[in-house]
Amino acid sequence: MRVGLVQLTVTDDPAVNLPVTVGYVRQAAAGGADFVLTPELTNGLSSSRTHQRSVFRHEDDDATLATLRAEAKAAGIWLLIGSLGLLTHDADGRFANRSFLIAPDGSVAARYDKIHMFDVNVSPTEVYRESEGYRPGAKAVVADTPFARLGMSVCYDVRFAALYRRLAQGGAQVITVPAAFNHITGAAHWETLLRARAIETGCFVLAPAQTGFHPETNGKGRKTHGHSLAIAPWGEILADAGREPGVTLVDLDLAEVDRARGRVPSLSHDRGFDGP
Repeated sequence: MRVGLVQLTVTDDPAVNLPVTVGYVRQAAAGGADFVLTPELTNGLSSSRTHQRSVFRHEDDDATLATLRAEAKAAGIWLLIGSLGLLTHDADGRFANRSFLIAPDGSVAARYDKIHMFDVNVSPTEVYRESEGYRPGAKAVVADTPFARLGMSVCYDVRFAALYRRLAQGGAQVITVPAAFNHITGAAHWETLLRARAIETGCFVLAPAQTGFHPETNGKGRKTHGHSLAIAPWGEILADAGREPGVTLVDLDLAEVDRARGRVPSLSHDRGFDGP
């Protein structure tokens, strides 16, 4: 199984970002990838809720989703759209941060709404309150494909190990972690967290990421860590995309999942306990 990790430096304009993403998806497919993955918020990053409301669309009207579904069908590939920012009909007006698994016929095989919201104080000058703009999901998702069972997650989810254990015990062999990881927390924690999730679950972990500086029309912007990673079930790093946008191809041997779990069968060793 060959996978293609797409690493992007998106702007806050979905119309500008889409042709770049399409080009990388085509490049990955031409390189033999059966499964191509894009990062979190493939359609655009912005700190302005007003701007997001002007450029985001509902799922049925989103051009990025429609175009990438057509690309998956044309190439005959499985495609994970890491996530899209989408309008919802929620009374409070918050958006969805939704990951899509697209089948080779262009249909939506699975959807996952990011559960854990990035509400953190990274530094005195970098404060994030994702929950003010996005409403959290409430359901873990495992999806079937011909090559593996996929457990879906997004970015900040990676800090919550219980979710990944649930996905693995639900049958996941590959876990996806598309991200727009902050450059400060990324340098400190990104690789360690992803390797831990792979080791704990005996799963392959595939983490396509945003990278670099993301300009905004309001003159602001943010930085992301990059370093899209593919990690084996034993914890080895199979591929690291570094800091530049582009496509990273890596071959996976799904038999490694059973080998890792056979050596350390911790997924079957849960025990109840009292306290604290």
